Amino acid sequence: MSIYDLNAYEVLQTEDLSDLKSKGTLLKHKKSGARVLLMENDDENKVFTIGFRTPPSDSTGVPHIMEHSVLCGSKEFPVKDPFVELVKGSLNTFLNAMTYPDKTVYPVASCNDKDFQNLMHVYMDAVFYPNIYQNDKTFRQEGWSYKLDDPDGELTISGVVYNEMKGAFSSPEGVLDRVVLNSLFPDNAYSVESGGDPEVIPELTYEQFLDFHRKYYHPSNSYIYLYGDMNMEEKLRWLDEKYLSDFENEPVDSEIHLQKPFTEMKEVVQEYSIASEESEEDNTYLSYNKVIGTTLDEKLYLAFEILDYALLSAPGAPLKKALLDAGVGKDISGSYDNGVYQPIFSVISKNANVEQKEEFVRVIEDTLKDIVKNGINKKALRAGINYHEFRFREADFGNYPRGLMYGLQLFDSWLYDETKPFIHMQAIPTFEFLKEQVETGYFEELIQKYLLDNTHGSIVIIKPERGRTARMDKELADKLQAYKDSLSKEEIDALVKATKELEEYQEEESAPEDLAKIPVLGREDISREIAPIYNKELETSGVKLVHHEVETNGIGYTALLFDLSGIPEEKLPYISILQSVLGIINTKNYEYSELFNEINVHTGGIGTSLELYTDVTKVKEKEFRATFEIKGKALYPKMNVLFSMMREILMESDLGDEKRLKEILAMLKSRLQMSFLSSGHTTAALRSLSYTSPMAKFKDDTDGIGYYEVVKELEENFEEKKAELIENLRQIAQQIFRKDNLIISYTSSADGLAPMEEAFAKIADTLHTEEKEAEIPCEIHCVKRNEGFKTSSKVQYVARTGNFIDRGVEYTGALQILKVILSYDYLWQNVRVKGGAYGCMSSFNRIGEGYLVSYRDPNLEKTMEIYEGVVDYLKNFNVDDRDMNKFIIGTISNIDRPMNPAAKGSRSMNLYMNHVSAEMIREERDQILDAQQSDIRALADVLQALLDAHELCVIGSEEKIEEQKEMFLEIKTL
Repeated sequence: MSIYDLNAYEVLQTEDLSDLKSKGTLLKHKKSGARVLLMENDDENKVFTIGFRTPPSDSTGVPHIMEHSVLCGSKEFPVKDPFVELVKGSLNTFLNAMTYPDKTVYPVASCNDKDFQNLMHVYMDAVFYPNIYQNDKTFRQEGWSYKLDDPDGELTISGVVYNEMKGAFSSPEGVLDRVVLNSLFPDNAYSVESGGDPEVIPELTYEQFLDFHRKYYHPSNSYIYLYGDMNMEEKLRWLDEKYLSDFENEPVDSEIHLQKPFTEMKEVVQEYSIASEESEEDNTYLSYNKVIGTTLDEKLYLAFEILDYALLSAPGAPLKKALLDAGVGKDISGSYDNGVYQPIFSVISKNANVEQKEEFVRVIEDTLKDIVKNGINKKALRAGINYHEFRFREADFGNYPRGLMYGLQLFDSWLYDETKPFIHMQAIPTFEFLKEQVETGYFEELIQKYLLDNTHGSIVIIKPERGRTARMDKELADKLQAYKDSLSKEEIDALVKATKELEEYQEEESAPEDLAKIPVLGREDISREIAPIYNKELETSGVKLVHHEVETNGIGYTALLFDLSGIPEEKLPYISILQSVLGIINTKNYEYSELFNEINVHTGGIGTSLELYTDVTKVKEKEFRATFEIKGKALYPKMNVLFSMMREILMESDLGDEKRLKEILAMLKSRLQMSFLSSGHTTAALRSLSYTSPMAKFKDDTDGIGYYEVVKELEENFEEKKAELIENLRQIAQQIFRKDNLIISYTSSADGLAPMEEAFAKIADTLHTEEKEAEIPCEIHCVKRNEGFKTSSKVQYVARTGNFIDRGVEYTGALQILKVILSYDYLWQNVRVKGGAYGCMSSFNRIGEGYLVSYRDPNLEKTMEIYEGVVDYLKNFNVDDRDMNKFIIGTISNIDRPMNPAAKGSRSMNLYMNHVSAEMIREERDQILDAQQSDIRALADVLQALLDAHELCVIGSEEKIEEQKEMFLEIKTL
């Protein structure tokens, strides 16, 4: 039987998606009107997604709150948090839900057939039959609610989405993205914030929330996607019989309307908050934005990806260079957002000033006029096309399943025209068309039409305001106090009662019989086999080569690893500056913009990084190895070009180019500041670990707050420091880029080895050979600081760390299970559900380093108290066998991720460098699969050891850190 024999569906289109090795089919469910799309292929990593068009009419965040809430229990799975139960106990390779400006999607992925069916079942039940109608507690927990612990207490607002968006609105980039979108589309759904504006979220009522579900969460408004190697006919029949046939076709008005073009550009000014000690000078964002057609034009969709590369994103691209040369901002970036109906091309200047607005616009428009008149750089266009085509063919999405990313891209056209779901999946003919247009003036015409003559655009200015967060917090507190003062005693008592009832609901455990309804695999469903390790030691041109032989579709992935053990501690930040500079600075034979284009015309790209490898056989000695790595990928016949360009970067870079060095330092400073607001949890955990861990201190000095402090000092005092900087960069390059300091890692099939060896042989003896001074092994000094870092953020990142091996406790595989237990039970319930933080994480590694950290957390002291309670929780850990199995399966799910060829090679090399043997991995896997509850209870000693270290670091709001100043040894402004 085939899908054509299913009477419940009508087949509307079939497409040969040979470039993606897939067959595409578009169907409609006859009774309910549900749209269904299949991508059949031999990928074992199967994906299911159900999405809905959900245009918001206001900024209460109802689509976002709904996305959180439907996953908190449903008709067949009435537990409070089936999502968490699935994370704990499924072999998923992806499990999440996402709210966009015009759609909400619920994707899952798994390689295990039984598990995949379970995930589909829970998600279908969640979206069509959620428990949100039974009472308002899920809405109040996930959305917003008043919180009043006693009649005389302070009235506050809490809620997971409310706190998440407070964090999102603390970041100037978050504010900019939102204002750009709102400014260009005042008359449709993009004019408001689908995620929710914290000032508006409390206007949402429970009844409005339910109405949103009633209207939009109907099969007639749904988009269902199945991808991978499965019995499609069986899945379609199940979807029909179990869910879709319960519904009649009820047309839902969810159309995303086109914005009428503007007759002139708009200007919008919006403030963002900076800390009271920060300078308002050089802290403004300027953004020039134009609307580019619609996503239903597949040629335009890709052509502007290419123009984004050629005009703006590539190092030395003309718009970026012109703005930097004019001194308008210190970090120039841009974006082409084609994930909305009418895509947006933006040029963004960061660290600028409000009064530079006119010059900002003039420089952009003069540069574009000049490009149209004299022609765009053809090499840059070819490099951009090759760059994007290489990525399309390689389909390497890192940790994300390929089918997930294809599914999300399908929505870029399917959501707006249900007859055109496949247009962006058939990109190869479009790439061929664009290659033919390079010399024709086509791209120059696009610039004239869409960037210069187009009046549908906006200038957005995001300017700093000192103390804005504190002022807004005070305004909110006063408003809440005034509201409380207006209430009668009965109304106040009712608020206290409602607060208590919500807390009791959060404390309540789901009934065992309800938990039993969540499908779960058994331990017997899991293989004891470990993933293969592909390491073969060879020698080539007198250098050690570790070859990882896997099938790679003709692409060779290479990495040159240079040892850093001879670089003294005080020079560590300079290694990282060198790593950032190489590849984006002039070389002997190329200007840096030409260098980047040359690389991307011929290869899949070259990048540099610093990596750290622990020696797991010498844990107590805290031995580790640091490397400077230059990595590249190319088709086998292009290996010569790849290696010669790597050599050009390593040996011929002009490290004395003062103007360019100053530009790069300003960009680095700006990007690091951005990461502290968006990834404060990893920054705080790393900083706290650096108080006692030499390896963490190395990483903090090259990628964390320690590094930022050096970059900031160099950038702000460049004239006095530049000679020392240049000398350090040259000296480090000469010391490390040597043949006798090198190991090569190479991933390819057997026939890819010879081209790589031939290419390396040509450059092997051209690396540095000068006499070098006797090296003294780097000695790293750690100092316990227990710091609080004040920012303009409204939320905290709270980290507690320690080394348990230092205190006599051993590593065991059961610690990987503990990570799942804490992240989705103890910390989840206390820090996220009750505390209102957006996230909470923990980690424990083979060298004894452990941390607990919260993400976008409204609390500080309360979270620290929760960390202190973890030892008692573990001593009394007691769950049934089913739950224990779940935790084990969730742990294996984190370990058994499908890997593409590049990932197989890098995992193998990682194990090689860390001295981790197959036996160690097997032992860890057995410890996980055989773990009992007593093994988890025994881990109380690990957490006690971690807490006994008394190491902590918090990045957060000025007010919270000042309130808790006794907690810290040092308080600083970040």
